[in-house]
Amino acid sequence: MIKKILIANRGEIAMRIMRSCREMGIKTVAVFSEADRTSKHVSFADEAVCIGPAPSKESYLIIDNIIEACKITGADAIHPGYGFLSENASLASKCQKEKIIFIGPKPYAMCKMGDKITARQTMIAAGVPVVPGTKENLTTKEQAEAAAKKIGFPIMVKASSGGGGKGMRLVKNTKELWDAVLAAKSEALSSFGDDAVYMEKYIKSPHHIEFQILADKFGNTIHLCERECSVQRRHQKIIEETPSPLMTPELREVMGLAAINAAKSVKYVGAGTVEFLVDDNLNYYFLEMNTRLQVEHPITEKVLGIDLVKEQINIANGKKLPFKQSDIVQRGHAIECRICAEDAYNDFMPSPGIIKHVSEPKGIGVRVDSYVYDGYEIPIYYDPMIAKLVVRAASRKYAIERMKRVLYEYRISGIKTNIGFLRKIMDIPDFVKGKYDTHFIEKHIDTLLKPPRATKTLTEDMAIIAAYFDYIMNLEENTPKTSAEGRAINRWKEFGKRKGVLRI
Repeated sequence: MIKKILIANRGEIAMRIMRSCREMGIKTVAVFSEADRTSKHVSFADEAVCIGPAPSKESYLIIDNIIEACKITGADAIHPGYGFLSENASLASKCQKEKIIFIGPKPYAMCKMGDKITARQTMIAAGVPVVPGTKENLTTKEQAEAAAKKIGFPIMVKASSGGGGKGMRLVKNTKELWDAVLAAKSEALSSFGDDAVYMEKYIKSPHHIEFQILADKFGNTIHLCERECSVQRRHQKIIEETPSPLMTPELREVMGLAAINAAKSVKYVGAGTVEFLVDDNLNYYFLEMNTRLQVEHPITEKVLGIDLVKEQINIANGKKLPFKQSDIVQRGHAIECRICAEDAYNDFMPSPGIIKHVSEPKGIGVRVDSYVYDGYEIPIYYDPMIAKLVVRAASRKYAIERMKRVLYEYRISGIKTNIGFLRKIMDIPDFVKGKYDTHFIEKHIDTLLKPPRATKTLTEDMAIIAAYFDYIMNLEENTPKTSAEGRAINRWKEFGKRKGVLRI
């Protein structure tokens, strides 16, 4: 049985994994770069090991450093989270060699599905519908131009490894093709350590729908229903929800079975996600399979009451799935917003810096997965996402209402965030009605980027500041002799004493 897990990741996902480990009585090891020395996940873990300089390619992407950290701390398992090395078959293979449990699929399945080019080849062989495109890495300008001519513009250039919208470019003509390929390769190499890219036909107005699957070592494979991920900016998800507004019971059954068959075709074991593009006529096409935990997994947990990280660990421990497909019933509706340190009104430029204050929303049906705190300095080297805000309610209508409320309550000062941008999305009629696709942001960008007006929020903040200064001024007027301890008196406490009310 697993007793100590090294989390080969950082930020909120490292924190999220550690929380499940703590509930299971499993010790945790954090790894961190020099830039992440003060990150919350470092102090939250039972042990922590520095694995290199700030750039991820010199720290979080160095397999030997991860393995050495395991040996130093005696960790018997590695959880890769998402991003970085989470879909790297070499890490999984090295774990096998070193007799370290890799909490994820076997290297064979990762090679077949974690690499998008190989996954396309596998699905084509299995008869699963895929988007028309190439089946090999693009290495020359002539090769790219010949493939694009055959497929037809517009096309998408995509990184074969990784995900999260990185290494993706939309190309509309031959003139911009090779520059797009080179840019995608560079970004893919920086983010995932692999510059392989491919291209596929760009489907107009698609819906991005994914199915969560779980599979144990005994051949049991089930799906945990779908997630709607069509609210995207530059091909990166911003808001996800489940159930999907597009979904019908019949389509869910058919696509869920396709996701299960896709996993079984590579003898998949663990948690994974099969992603599809769905057009307005409900035709669906296999897009890719992420052989890891997804950023948006909390909304599935919210509507099903299942801890996916615990299930990953149980599967790695050789346990059978505790439920059958017939046991999976969605209850209510969940929405996730990705909170990012970026300036929406300045071309979404990252906004690193020191956080002066964080006030997270509370209340029924609210979950915040985060790693920042008052005084924390956000480094410039990594993805700008700093938190995931998740709500659940009895219906989609009530879930939207709840999300609007908690986005209003969420306050982060000292840096720019996209909270205001997300709040505006909740009011767009197309989103409220559930009538949107992957072009939603592009379609409504003028409305979403309209400069914010002075609001009551600013008035409230100014009132708090003024009240604080008034309090300080009054405090300075007190003389030491007015206090038995020889110090100034807090006048709020003094007021309570005189009035006979409860004091803090």
